[in-house]
Amino acid sequence: MTYPLQQSLMSSEILLPALKAAFRKLHPRTQLRNPVMLIVYVGSVFTTALALQALISKSEAPAPFIIAISLWLWFTVLFANFAEALAEGRSKAQAAALREAKQDVRAKKLIAPRLDATRLLVNGSSLVKGDVVLIEAGDIVPVDGEVIEGVASVDESAITGESAPVIREAGGDFNTVTGGTKVLSDWIIVRVSVNPGEAFLDKMIAMVEGAKRQKTPNEIALSILLVALSIIFLLATVSLLPFSYYSVVAAGKGEVVSMTVLIALLVCLIPTTIGGLLSAIGVAGMSRMMQANVIANSGRAVEAAGDVDVLLLDKTGTITLGNRQASAFFPAPGIKEEELADVAQLASLADETPEGRSIVVLAKNRFQLRQRETSMIGANFVAFSAQTRMSGVDLPHDRDPRCLRKGSADAIQLYLEQFGSKLPPAVSETVDQIARRGSTPLVVIDDQRVMGVVELKDIVKGGIKERFAELRQMGIKTIMITGDNRLTAAAIAAEAGVDDFLAEAKPEDKLSLIRSHQAQGKLVAMTGDGTNDAPALAQADVAVAMNSGTQAAKEAGNMVDLDSNPTKLIEIVEIGKQMLMTRGSLTTFSIANDVAKYFAIIPAAFALTYPQLDALNLMHLHSPNSAILSAVIFNALIIIFLIPLALKGVTYRALGAATLLRNNLLIYGLGGLIVPFIGIKLIDLVLTACGFV
Repeated sequence: MTYPLQQSLMSSEILLPALKAAFRKLHPRTQLRNPVMLIVYVGSVFTTALALQALISKSEAPAPFIIAISLWLWFTVLFANFAEALAEGRSKAQAAALREAKQDVRAKKLIAPRLDATRLLVNGSSLVKGDVVLIEAGDIVPVDGEVIEGVASVDESAITGESAPVIREAGGDFNTVTGGTKVLSDWIIVRVSVNPGEAFLDKMIAMVEGAKRQKTPNEIALSILLVALSIIFLLATVSLLPFSYYSVVAAGKGEVVSMTVLIALLVCLIPTTIGGLLSAIGVAGMSRMMQANVIANSGRAVEAAGDVDVLLLDKTGTITLGNRQASAFFPAPGIKEEELADVAQLASLADETPEGRSIVVLAKNRFQLRQRETSMIGANFVAFSAQTRMSGVDLPHDRDPRCLRKGSADAIQLYLEQFGSKLPPAVSETVDQIARRGSTPLVVIDDQRVMGVVELKDIVKGGIKERFAELRQMGIKTIMITGDNRLTAAAIAAEAGVDDFLAEAKPEDKLSLIRSHQAQGKLVAMTGDGTNDAPALAQADVAVAMNSGTQAAKEAGNMVDLDSNPTKLIEIVEIGKQMLMTRGSLTTFSIANDVAKYFAIIPAAFALTYPQLDALNLMHLHSPNSAILSAVIFNALIIIFLIPLALKGVTYRALGAATLLRNNLLIYGLGGLIVPFIGIKLIDLVLTACGFV
């Protein structure tokens, strides 16, 4: 599915609704949710009242100055609202796209779970849990359910974005269908598994609605810190007023600092930058998950992904390609490797399994061997079957055909025994060696002559070892889970570079492993698709269920991968890390950029009372009013400039915590110190040149 996530931030479909929402969010009840911006909101109201008073009668400061301060404080609130509305607007655009996928179609309801049962045409929206429907080729699946009879090819592109159809059949782990998908061929009988409003699409729409997002634990902790800082600065600012009165009375000169200046000082000192962008960062994190075709139940799950300590990964399909492939030829004594490869590829021509095709490909790539058209005339192919565990071809040759066979060692041994022959000791030893390292040996014969052995092995995905090394560098432990024996598991684990493995894994073993790590205070992430994975998914802190999996797995997980790609778990962790890195980076920048405002506003506020403070005017700002107004304007504009970074996120790098902290301080800490000095000075020059102050 193509979501509006790819749209530019300047797209009118996103920008205009966000602008309207920014003004709607000026309601006091909305502002109460963000204590930091609430202080700015109250300051804006107070300075507006002072500006009205200045227009009517004499006031504490020139009316144009108070009006300018008031306007820019309102802009600060609006810019913060706009950042949040922009992030929510992207989520709402996703929800709108999902709603378009919902269709109220006519369903063929069966009064009994049989193909020949009486059919009733009803609206799909009227179906309830337990109803049984027939879905035939060309029909839209009316609602989520489980296939109880039949098999069909289903187009799930409306949900996953993948054009390739998938097979859904009764029994097994691929027996669920989702409302809005389309049956392309054959028929299936489906038992409805949800009530109206509880379908997968309904849940997806609710999940991506940013306005309903709950704050995550880290976000709550950061909010408490920001509120604490704001209270400290509020008390410090309030204490300046009586201090100013005392100084004027004691010194007999200077002026009492005005309320407008104190409000401007307070707004510039409290962490308004991160306060205004905090919600946007959280909503954008969920949007990035959606962009990766992952539905997160809550922002809590996204954040937990960034804090993960242990990754549990299935071997098949995640670490390995999923099908064993031919990797090497081991000729018998007196046989050349090329001769073995030639016979093996001819004996595999009738083997349509991925393993059989891989033998043909390996022979072609290693020795440029191809089937010989002339020798194949009149050939009798022996297809591979699970019963015989062999494949081959009988080639015309003088009186008797030439019989080429390839199969498991046991099957070939039985075949040779018909002729009173057996495997040579050297070949048997090769078979044992291959089996001991976790691979599968296939023996090749030409009539009764044993040619050698082909090794089939799990092929570790390219680049997966490097990704595991990156995760290790970040302090994340990777554990491979497999049903293979310990010997095979150890071989694959060593080649893939995982930190540990769990062999011959059963559902209770996975659950026990997760609990043991959680008992040590670690967060655990895993993927699953089967009903037997549901207990472990329910226990894991980050549980990614495959969309192709069972209903039980999807209900147990707190994320659903629409692509059903087990490797997606690594990407999910990276997105979670990126969200935490973005929040940390902008918090560092927000706190650091307050320093320049001290040097702008404090000397200006007490310029007449304490001329000595002019030494702190490092930026040589034009006048006290210019200094204060420049700081307030910069404080508002920096929120707008940081919105793209908050929504896109900082660039993800697989680095350790110490390195990330150092880089964070160097880039955003040092940047937060330098940028405001430059920005405030430039604004001061513009204001001076335009004669505003």
